[in-house]
Amino acid sequence: MKDKIALQVYSVRDDLQADFFGTLKKVKEMGYAGVEFAGLYGNDPVEIKKFCEEIGLVPLSAHVPFASFQEDLEGTIECYKKLGVQYIAIPYLTEEYRPGQEGFNEVIRMAKLIGEAAGKAGMVLQYHNHDFEFDKIDGKYALDILYEEVGPELLQTQLDTCWVNVGGENPADYIRKYAGRTPTVHLKDFVGSKSDNMYALIGIDEDEEKDAKGKFELRPVGKGVQNFPAIVEAAKEGGAQWFIVEQDNPSLGLTALECAEVSVNYVKTIL
Repeated sequence: MKDKIALQVYSVRDDLQADFFGTLKKVKEMGYAGVEFAGLYGNDPVEIKKFCEEIGLVPLSAHVPFASFQEDLEGTIECYKKLGVQYIAIPYLTEEYRPGQEGFNEVIRMAKLIGEAAGKAGMVLQYHNHDFEFDKIDGKYALDILYEEVGPELLQTQLDTCWVNVGGENPADYIRKYAGRTPTVHLKDFVGSKSDNMYALIGIDEDEEKDAKGKFELRPVGKGVQNFPAIVEAAKEGGAQWFIVEQDNPSLGLTALECAEVSVNYVKTIL
């Protein structure tokens, strides 16, 4: 599976902003076989697909804001169909849609509609978790409730192994729980423990009051606390087709691209 490693290019978003196509080429050259998009930076999806084909990079998947599906489901699906991705994922929920809020029921309702529309377009819908989905509702994790309410024919998992760990579960064990429903798995490493500044570190919560140099730190894959040999083995057993590297912000004095290269080199040693 050494040719089934993709990069979530949110990891190198500043480089994409500066040189979108040049950065995709660098990602390919450092050893990634595919990419997962998080925004197209104003570029035509058809042109992106064509460029990826030319350099031998698989446009594997895309993280698509929940609001985009709400505002224009048909148009959003059509855009990513043109891009040629196999998977589209709901990547993050703002506060009003999280477990414990009324909006979480809307997430369940919309996931069914999105999953059906994606299937008709030849794509598969996934859900990418953080840690807040491990809040419990009537004794069950909200993430489990989502996957119970929306069946595998409409919604597959995209378990983010960092946030599974932060949420209190062993990533390898949790992957096994969803064996057969895990076509892609996010490989993300970290050190430290749950803290107030975590979402500042993933580029979402920019509250200056919070300590951005707290104990929690995202790391290149293999440079933190995660047991990736066990995670990879569980994912393989569960039928994973791709591993997707993600590091929301660089660390260890390295640039984002350097972190991405450290990660892919490590992942190849355990596949």
